[in-house]
Amino acid sequence: MQTSPDRHEYPAHWEADVVLRDGGTARIRPITVDDADRLVSFYEQVSDESKYYRFFAPYPRLSAKDVHRFTHHDFVDRVGLAATVGGEFIATVRYDRIGADGTPASAPADEAEVAFLVQDAHQGRGVASALLEHIGAVARERGIRRFAAEVLPANTKMIKVFTDAGYTQKRSFEDGVVRLEFGLEPTDRSLAVQYAREHRAEARSVQRLLAPGSVAVIGAGRTPGGVGRSVLGNIRDAGYTGRLYAVNKALPEGHKELDGVPAHRSVRDIDGPVDLAVVAVPAEHVSEVVTECGEHGVQGLVVVSAGYAESGPEGRERQRALVRHARTYGMRIIGPNAFGIINTSPEVRLNASLAPEVPRPGRIGLFAQSGAIGIALLSRLHRRGGGVTGVTGVSTFVSSGNRADVSGNDVLQYWYEDPDTDVVLMYLESIGNPRKFTRLARRTAAAKPLVVVQGARHGAAPQGHAVRATRLPHATVSALLRQAGVIRVDTITELVDAGLLLARQPLPAGPRVAILGNSESLGLLTYDACLAEGLRPHPPQDLTTAASAADFHTALSHALADDRCDAVVVTAIPAVGEGSVGDAALAQALRSASAAAPDKPVLVVHVELGGLAEALSAAASTAPQAAAEGDDVPRPAHSGRRLPAPEVQVDAEATEDTRLIPAYPAAERAVRALGQAVAYAQWRREAADPGKVPEYDDINEKGAAALIEGLLARGQGLTLGTDETCDLLGHYGVQVHRALPAPTPDDAVEAARTLGYPVALKATAPHLRHRADLGGVRLDLADEDQLRRAYTELTELFGAPAELRPVVQRMAPRGVDVVVRAVIDPAAGAVLSFGLAGAASQLLGDTAHRLIPVTDREATSLVRSIRTAPLLFGWRGSAPADTRALEELLLRVSRLVDDHPEVVAVTLEPVVVASHGLSVLGASVRLAPPPARDDLGPRTLPAY
Repeated sequence: MQTSPDRHEYPAHWEADVVLRDGGTARIRPITVDDADRLVSFYEQVSDESKYYRFFAPYPRLSAKDVHRFTHHDFVDRVGLAATVGGEFIATVRYDRIGADGTPASAPADEAEVAFLVQDAHQGRGVASALLEHIGAVARERGIRRFAAEVLPANTKMIKVFTDAGYTQKRSFEDGVVRLEFGLEPTDRSLAVQYAREHRAEARSVQRLLAPGSVAVIGAGRTPGGVGRSVLGNIRDAGYTGRLYAVNKALPEGHKELDGVPAHRSVRDIDGPVDLAVVAVPAEHVSEVVTECGEHGVQGLVVVSAGYAESGPEGRERQRALVRHARTYGMRIIGPNAFGIINTSPEVRLNASLAPEVPRPGRIGLFAQSGAIGIALLSRLHRRGGGVTGVTGVSTFVSSGNRADVSGNDVLQYWYEDPDTDVVLMYLESIGNPRKFTRLARRTAAAKPLVVVQGARHGAAPQGHAVRATRLPHATVSALLRQAGVIRVDTITELVDAGLLLARQPLPAGPRVAILGNSESLGLLTYDACLAEGLRPHPPQDLTTAASAADFHTALSHALADDRCDAVVVTAIPAVGEGSVGDAALAQALRSASAAAPDKPVLVVHVELGGLAEALSAAASTAPQAAAEGDDVPRPAHSGRRLPAPEVQVDAEATEDTRLIPAYPAAERAVRALGQAVAYAQWRREAADPGKVPEYDDINEKGAAALIEGLLARGQGLTLGTDETCDLLGHYGVQVHRALPAPTPDDAVEAARTLGYPVALKATAPHLRHRADLGGVRLDLADEDQLRRAYTELTELFGAPAELRPVVQRMAPRGVDVVVRAVIDPAAGAVLSFGLAGAASQLLGDTAHRLIPVTDREATSLVRSIRTAPLLFGWRGSAPADTRALEELLLRVSRLVDDHPEVVAVTLEPVVVASHGLSVLGASVRLAPPPARDDLGPRTLPAY
């Protein structure tokens, strides 16, 4: 590490792991005096052409003076970073602070020259782009605002690194050299470039794990049974299309096979590359295995071994060491304590998991942090014989265990553009990076449905999970996820119900629902369920128990043709007697009728209908069929073991585009899934035009910044006084009604004269503040006599003025009392909250939330999203409140917190919204140094 001659201690916080463009990882860290030999070795492996591009002249080797210069840094004016894999350098970058004349300088000079060198074997992996992000963040930390770089015109790759970064640039050409100058402050374009690179890299890293060309199972036992041997058998029996190897260091000499699979004592003995290793050895031996895999060039690991963070502090340290060790070699990890991964693509057919049966191929991506829940989800998808479950199963499945490395965020990056996945289902027990998850979820939900159920909602996350601290309650987190387009459900049953509907039915255009069927009672239950979900059902159409398949076809066709209908729920019960409709006939009737209206979803509620669910899901292109005699059907060497398929009656006329209709065993479940689809469809329509963050001419951003800077100079965090609060809010056009202290009756009278009658007298003691129900407020005091009488009543009821802390405030127009809050959460970011003041928000939790910055459309929806919103819109004949003024207030508070992250908390309570305008009667503001924004910094993997 850097020693005494240097001006600053070694900046360990600059160390970071990054995912590169090809999905591999590298470690970025400062270069120190201990790196001399690594630097020389690295330079020897760089081509003469790359050296020429770096130094503008032939430069075959580094001199001792060069090595000293490139390894001795003060970490302020001279900084060098290296990207390493396996502990060796693969690229370097450095900056040197310069003055206006281009010579070396110190602060306050704010410009630096930057230069890169990337080993030829690693060019094209995005190493230089990642290094530029990190050296830029370091420079900003050290007060540098601009970079300058001189590049030979022929060095097009390096020019592209700079020009593609998204920073504001100036380009010139002089003396045969291209000079690039660019500012380092993040811009919308630079952040967009960074997010796009992050997406490509993380998606590729998951793709390498899910579609490997070769797999080694390390820890496959010599005798049947055991985790490793089971996984080996599952991969083999699924018909994996790549190369499969068994590894067990205890194999006798000359033992070449296990269950027909080539066997070796070490992964080093395998002749050829290994893309994925499944590690199933005791935890104490995993480190040795990781070393062997890294040295052999393995790209990724699935660690099913237990004994890590889920087992306590010792295991947690073992887990951290595992991640650091694997990243040293550029490998990513699923696990430890993982259930495994599955890819049903015909080109892969990988079942590297503990599931003995391969799920049906389909269009649903499934992620579960818990192995047990993963098993439950897979089996539940199989058991649902109706609708899409018969033919639409899983595209890929990931069970991440302790998710020490690969997380739900990484898998979302992969599924976003995966052509084989139409719907994403996720079971999460924790969200390690809520800010990033929300960003990725919003992007994913705009393209395909994302359904999430969250476990451990009311307690701590599982021991194995690293989770950022958050002060937000679960209800708030759920509201923010819904704002991002996530379909939030409460149980895995609802997860499957919603997923199956969304997988093969169109999104409804609205909440209007037609109900028809052969049971009046079941129709009424469905009608009630629709009302409970906020849908707008038509009166049920009873076809009677004598209805034939033709009757169902006719009724469904009419309902779908009705412009007043957005979706149809068909209810059906078994019919008894001669001529009763059969399952296959009814399924065919419903499918053919729905095919005429492909833009409207159809659901079926069935009650113990035997084969109807299976018949609804039948399609000739995917249902199990025996090959006709003489057919030439290629089969894998090992046919996959599957869960027993339901007996499906196949319609001879079904085609690949046959409409698949989901069936549900209860009206409530069907309608709940439909309600979620309706809400999601509405979000999709609104997301297409999210609105804008408005500009207000009277906002004084610079004045607020100067005030905040001066106030923070007093200390690290403080709650502002009344005058300071009013001044700061005033810079953003938020005017607070003055409240003057009244420690004596005479002071109260003097305050009223200053403000003007009528006035209100309020007790502001903590136990009485905002509690008009306790009698601590007296309103509409029109003169001195009323004021003195009210003052006497308050002191007689509640105690001495010193305890009550009474204040006098001018009366505001009557209206609806609301509360507006904003807070910066270290995990989720800045959140704006709104609700009615008093019991509605405090007792019933009727509060709505949005992420900051809030757009005008989001402010409008925020006001209308609470259950008590009708009170603002003329409920029971009252005068409607001025919601436009309320929305403007929300937008101004959002702007304040977004422009000044030092404002970590704002509360406006109460805000009285009258028929015309509003009055802010109470306000508090807290300032503090803002929490670190890792989403604005360079790309990094979670630190271990």
